[in-house]
Amino acid sequence: MTAEHVSPSKLLRPLSPLDGWQAAFDALPNVVAVTEIAFMAQLNLRVDPSGPAAGAVAKVLGSALPTQPCSSTRSGEYQLLWLGPDEWLILAPEGAGPELETALREAIGGEPGAVTDVSAQRTTLALSGCASRELLAKGCSIDLHPKVSPMGTCVQTLVAQTGIIIVARDETASDFLLVVRASFAQYFAAWLIDAGVELTGAC
Repeated sequence: MTAEHVSPSKLLRPLSPLDGWQAAFDALPNVVAVTEIAFMAQLNLRVDPSGPAAGAVAKVLGSALPTQPCSSTRSGEYQLLWLGPDEWLILAPEGAGPELETALREAIGGEPGAVTDVSAQRTTLALSGCASRELLAKGCSIDLHPKVSPMGTCVQTLVAQTGIIIVARDETASDFLLVVRASFAQYFAAWLIDAGVELTGAC
């Protein structure tokens, strides 16, 4: 079959907000590593944490929702991020959104609550390396030292004037998940590269 007989939709592939940026990330000093985790499923969940629906939701997710402010919980392939007293962001693997959304809606049932697929709203970056905390400190006022922000910390803050969700993923504060709105992703990526080239030497 020649190209002219192929449906245009089959010739297109989805582009992540940071498509084509990985080469620039890879050129950063080896004390940091940046990788986009494209197309993660992201669901905004609203539910009363003390109500019966919270228990049903926990069975779907395999873990109770974190209720400590600025915290997160890892449950298998899911990352549960606390955003507010009755609000969470659920991160899941690419393609898992529709099925998970249905399961959560069924778990909530007739109780007050809501599930919204916001996968297209943000993209996610993995930042690691012994200088990762130093890199974030160039544009962020949050103290990310592990004594202050231990593993599991989840904060909504500004980095280089960009709204970011930062999740600390290890005990040494060298591995972070960064969730950024798609419309700011390229600006933030450019800032990471500009700030990262100043990092020199070994940790």
